[in-house]
Amino acid sequence: MGPQVKQIEPMPNYRLKVRFENDEAKEFDATPLLDKGIFRELKDENYFKQVRVALGWVEWPHEQDFSKDTLYLLGALFDN
Repeated sequence: MGPQVKQIEPMPNYRLKVRFENDEAKEFDATPLLDKGIFRELKDENYFKQVRVALGWVEWPHEQDFSKDTLYLLGALFDN
């Protein structure tokens, strides 16, 4: 299992910069999920920017979330 999320930063083009508790940073591209079910609401850029860390993963106000494992396994290493 991946490390817990420590910090999250929304970026342009529906990407998230995710920093994990091991201080590794990854870039997660959410665009492939934006046409699926509850994730459609994330297409609103202002809403997408409301992402926050919750209990080691990330979530939005209307309960959309990505697990720490999804973010860690599918994220690309972020070039700091």
